[in-house]
Amino acid sequence: MRAFAELLDRLSLTGSRNAKLTLVRDYLRDTPDPDRGWALAALTGDLTFTAAKPTFIRKAVEERMDPQLFWWSYDYVGDLAETVALVWPARPGANREPELSEVVDALRGATRAEVQRLIEGWLDAMREPRERWALLKLMTRELRVGLSARLAKQAAADLAGVPVAEVEELWHALHPPYEDLFAWLEGRSEKPSSENPGRFRPAMLAQAIDEAADFAKLDPADYAAEWKWDGIRVQAVHEGGVRRLYTRTGDDISKTFPDVLDALTDEGVIDGELLVMREGRVASFADLQQRLNRKSVDARLMAAYPAGVRAYDLLAEGPEETRTLSFAERRQRLEAFVARQASPRLDLSPMQPFASWAELAALRAEPPPGDPQVAEGLMLKRWDSIYEAGRPKGPWFKWKRDPFLIDAVLMYAQRGHGKRSSFYSDYTFGVWTDGTDGQRALTPVGKAYFGFTDEELKQIDKFVRDNTIERFGPVRSVRAEPHAGLVFEVAFEGLQRSGRHKSGVAMRFPRISRIRWDKPPGEADELPTLERMLEQMEAR
Repeated sequence: MRAFAELLDRLSLTGSRNAKLTLVRDYLRDTPDPDRGWALAALTGDLTFTAAKPTFIRKAVEERMDPQLFWWSYDYVGDLAETVALVWPARPGANREPELSEVVDALRGATRAEVQRLIEGWLDAMREPRERWALLKLMTRELRVGLSARLAKQAAADLAGVPVAEVEELWHALHPPYEDLFAWLEGRSEKPSSENPGRFRPAMLAQAIDEAADFAKLDPADYAAEWKWDGIRVQAVHEGGVRRLYTRTGDDISKTFPDVLDALTDEGVIDGELLVMREGRVASFADLQQRLNRKSVDARLMAAYPAGVRAYDLLAEGPEETRTLSFAERRQRLEAFVARQASPRLDLSPMQPFASWAELAALRAEPPPGDPQVAEGLMLKRWDSIYEAGRPKGPWFKWKRDPFLIDAVLMYAQRGHGKRSSFYSDYTFGVWTDGTDGQRALTPVGKAYFGFTDEELKQIDKFVRDNTIERFGPVRSVRAEPHAGLVFEVAFEGLQRSGRHKSGVAMRFPRISRIRWDKPPGEADELPTLERMLEQMEAR
């Protein structure tokens, strides 16, 4: 457990992607089975303990120390695992520190009644706060060390110098602690078979286009264009009688969308966008959110939010893999494949003809009529490109629409997590509206926690601490008046109506574009400005 704790600690303090990759690769190389496999499962999000809940952690610490003192400490630190790791009053004479595999084996077989006593025994045995922190992060599945699942798989692939796509294609045929994977990577056995029905194929991704540099050297005749739809990228698989729906990172969301999978009558693999579609028209992302992240769905929910896939590409047709064919060939076969399904749950993303980059720019400025806010921009794909895993340079580009901008006033700030747990880094901002007493008042319109530098974070954090007027646990209300406060220029991708928000509107992908230290809060935007923007979006 100590080596795993050191790995998490160093990952949380390392910003460099390559440095993180080296740390994980060295850990996997130097750590024996099965500990390294369980660590890899934890880093990729594939390790779950059904009986372990944060409630048991809180109960354990409240039995060891004054509950009020604990909650004051929790309020100050802002992170449960970090707080408990620091304040835990260990009892002398505890047993030896457990190995990672011991912890995993015990938690996988534990009942709810047993979890709290396990936690207490392990925390007593651990000498350093770092080890306690790692244990609690492992249990709650909140590692938050700035490492993606794909980067962890890349570290494993680097043990043998194989492409990460080979590991990704095997992944759903493997099970923790992945001893067969490591045996292959270390040359001790043959490569595990990926020929399991319903497997995931690693996704091909696009590069952001550089308008000044790329258009000058690219020929429009070499590229196809289609809209970049605002849903979530998925892979719909029907093979060997098995149906699966995966996100672009390989997460299986089949149980949440059985209606979508029923649309695949022929065997094949489609790359497309998961959307809510009514009579051929795409609904807003807010409607899709009603279906996401649910353990189960019922007929009422499926009828109210009918999901479907807008198809981009065909990766397999029957038993034949088509990824090595050109995009032009795959597109032709995709059109025939979708036509055979004859389902309202499955349609084609239409090609957008253009003869010049200027003509394409004009198209990008006018999203498709009748589908408000559902096209994020355009995709460009070389007609002769094969389907390659990862983000190869040149075959595919994304050209997103310019973001919308408003000036908003900081209203509330909350502590972050991990490296940001000591900073107020999550911000709620608002715009002006007419209050019930006839006076101008702020109404919240969004939240953001990125878009600023580390130095700017320190400056905003100081402003929050110096201008706090109320506290609500880890949240602070800050001074926000016409002549006193902090203005953010906020960028966002779109607006949608929302009954859950007091303002009646919700932003899509808001982030801090810049900090307007120079602007008085009274000159920030008003709610009618956003309402007019929304009306214009809906009128397209």
